[in-house]
Amino acid sequence: MSDTPGSGLDAEVIVVGGGPVGLAAAIEAQAAGFSVLVVEQRDGPIDKACGEGLMPGALAALRRLGVDPVGRDFHGIAYVSATQRVEHRFDGEVGRGVRRTVLHAAMAERVAELGIPVLRGRVTGVTQEQARVRVEWDGGAARANWMIAADGLHSTVRRLVGCERPPVAAAKRRFGIRRHFEVAPWSELVEVHWTPEVEAYVTPVDAGTVGVALLGPPHVDFDDVLARIPELVEHLDGAAALSSTRGAGPLRQRTTRRVAGRVLLAGDASGYVDALTGEGLRVGFAQARSAVRSIADEDPSRYERAWSRDTRDFRILTSALVAAARSPLRGRIVPAAVASPALFGRIVDRLAR
Repeated sequence: MSDTPGSGLDAEVIVVGGGPVGLAAAIEAQAAGFSVLVVEQRDGPIDKACGEGLMPGALAALRRLGVDPVGRDFHGIAYVSATQRVEHRFDGEVGRGVRRTVLHAAMAERVAELGIPVLRGRVTGVTQEQARVRVEWDGGAARANWMIAADGLHSTVRRLVGCERPPVAAAKRRFGIRRHFEVAPWSELVEVHWTPEVEAYVTPVDAGTVGVALLGPPHVDFDDVLARIPELVEHLDGAAALSSTRGAGPLRQRTTRRVAGRVLLAGDASGYVDALTGEGLRVGFAQARSAVRSIADEDPSRYERAWSRDTRDFRILTSALVAAARSPLRGRIVPAAVASPALFGRIVDRLAR
């Protein structure tokens, strides 16, 4: 194990980013016997524009961390077009729709329970010196043996350590926008409604609320899209909006590598394909665990291999689906799933586990 604080260190592991993946990394690091410090610039429950559906694998990972957030269980995934629908129910498992603020509050409570300190500040610098890494933020600085950077899609640390690749062409960029509605969930599945340009994810998040997240090109008008999906018009008619429209993106983020010296990138900061398959947190939690294991072995190269393994299905299946969604084949995606329900089910189960 690394040197302990008292030898010029503030912690053995510094985690930059206090979202779900960063907090998972902090919990994992402490469970492995390390002293941990989290640096996060935002205060209070952190919200994000996302589908808010935790796949069964993500829910299992949270429980292993001692976190069991309140929400609404869902039993599978449905793909829906104007004329067709195909469903697949998980085999003996459930996912859970959880508002992002509820999830973050539950994880922050667990971190506080474990006594892991969280310092507030916007990271401005990262310096590596021999077997140390130093992080600076507005208002302070700290040194550790290792850093795990889980500071999101637009990661500052990724840029500071030289792991960022140029952004994808503007024509290929996709964004997400989300709003909540006060209405009882009408399905025990997460529904993905396919329109000619946008996918609309409908996720039950509690007994009286559904979240609707749209994925597609920039400058999408939320109300205009919903108005062109008759089934959603029917279900949401008269339902009050419980949150403002929140956006995120561009979703596609690329990295040159996941390890730079003693800095390891995890979650969206390590590279991201798209939210289309709904497994970002499952993959992020796996990355957090693998990052800590490689630190425990003092073998960061192990993390590059583990990252490739942890993200393989996500990268391959999501990239293929996004490519089809942006091509003339888009209109054939739901009919193909309807024609091959067994294949659709195998893909869903593989992404859910």
